[in-house]
Amino acid sequence: MAKQKKQPRPKAETPKGFRDYFGAEVDERNVMLAEIARVYALYGFDPLETSGVETVEALGKFLPDVDRPNEGVFAWEEDDSGWVALRYDLTAPLARVAAQYRNDLPSPYRRYAMGPVWRNEKPGPGRFRQFYQCDADTVGSASPAADAEICAMLADTLEAVGIPRGDYLVRINNRKVLNGVLENVAASAPASSDGPPEQWDRLGEQEDAILRTIDKFDKVGEAGVRELLGAGRKDASGAFIDGVGLEHYQIEPIVLFLTSKGGNTKETLANLYQAVGSSEVGYQGIQELEQIAALLAAQGYGPDRIEVDPSVVRGLGYYTGPVFEAELTFEITDEKGRPRQFGSVAGGGRYDDLVKRFTGQAVPATGVSIGVDRLLAALRAKGRLSGETRGPVVVTVMDRDRMADYQAMVGELRSAGIRAEVYLGNPKNFGNQLKYADKRASPVAVIQGGDEAERGVVQLKDLVLGAKLAEGLTREEWAEQPAQVEVSRADLVAEVQKMLDRD
Repeated sequence: MAKQKKQPRPKAETPKGFRDYFGAEVDERNVMLAEIARVYALYGFDPLETSGVETVEALGKFLPDVDRPNEGVFAWEEDDSGWVALRYDLTAPLARVAAQYRNDLPSPYRRYAMGPVWRNEKPGPGRFRQFYQCDADTVGSASPAADAEICAMLADTLEAVGIPRGDYLVRINNRKVLNGVLENVAASAPASSDGPPEQWDRLGEQEDAILRTIDKFDKVGEAGVRELLGAGRKDASGAFIDGVGLEHYQIEPIVLFLTSKGGNTKETLANLYQAVGSSEVGYQGIQELEQIAALLAAQGYGPDRIEVDPSVVRGLGYYTGPVFEAELTFEITDEKGRPRQFGSVAGGGRYDDLVKRFTGQAVPATGVSIGVDRLLAALRAKGRLSGETRGPVVVTVMDRDRMADYQAMVGELRSAGIRAEVYLGNPKNFGNQLKYADKRASPVAVIQGGDEAERGVVQLKDLVLGAKLAEGLTREEWAEQPAQVEVSRADLVAEVQKMLDRD
């Protein structure tokens, strides 16, 4: 009989592009999610939790590659129901819900959703295939007031989670204005065989490339955008990047649009009117921006928090009107020690055609998505999150036969709302118990041997103070605040609470 080949042990490793989260990281995220939910609820939005899996049909053309549904998303084919995939964002599931339950939901429907999304993309530094998003959307209202409300709520949310005024800016633009600019491009072309309608049709095919180029305005500036819209340019490494291939007369209106930002909202809007020329859709977009700016100003949201900025172009193709982006304006130091701005942590806009895919009827919608992981990273970079958490009070075990006594102690502590646990490892080596408490970041260790039990007392070891003593606290300070005290067993809960309050 052939000897059976021994199966290799599985590797204990996280899959590529994913990561594990421990202790303080999970606590910090949960605190942030709770605070974001509080602000969203304050604005009247209801929670919604959808399945992590959607049909590829429901995700639709907004997948990175619709010809290969397993590219860009984590997808698989069911035997009886076709392709399904892990959700790519929280907006496509909302569109499906709004269509599926349209007869039961109020209109407008205001919901917020929080949870992980998955993207089957190449991972990189700080870029993972699973990450958290927090979305809030209004479905069923075409009013600019709905867009203004989302922007105001986004500003309030950033401040609520610890980004003070002056460290962020919510920037607003309107895709209708850009569409008007592109119409103006066509209208300004010379009437020749190279001009409209042929040039306009060719421009339409190149729209995605134009949008991507406009989105680089902050990085490459006006000159760089001109080159990228035209023949191309060399990047910092010397490599040549092919341009979009537009003619000079086509580039000028786009650059005029990008450089329309004035000293105040009134100047910016006046410049935009010039950029869109006679385009009706462009004019409509500017009027919407005027209404949004007026509504925000009436609520006290000035340009120090929210401003109109023509350089904001959200990359996703389904935006149909106002678009907005929250940018953190403070500087951080990158891995090479160079100062840089942290950048965008949230974005959104109006997408009036998304639900229509399911119903065939136009359903206006607007919303925003916050990248929770990026926001947490920003707070850590500013030193506003410590990355530390306080562990439970540890009741040590001096005598295995008295486990019931130790469980009674921990039960009293928990009843008082104090996080606590009994040491459940091997109690033979007491030093290992204290090492365990240190590793758990425990603030207090409770100690009771047979002698203490007979006298009706317990020893309380203040591990936070003990750590400070180890760092060089003076003997006088030690005497004033001893790291270990003996207290009555009856006073266990009260004395532990005193230590926790002091720490």
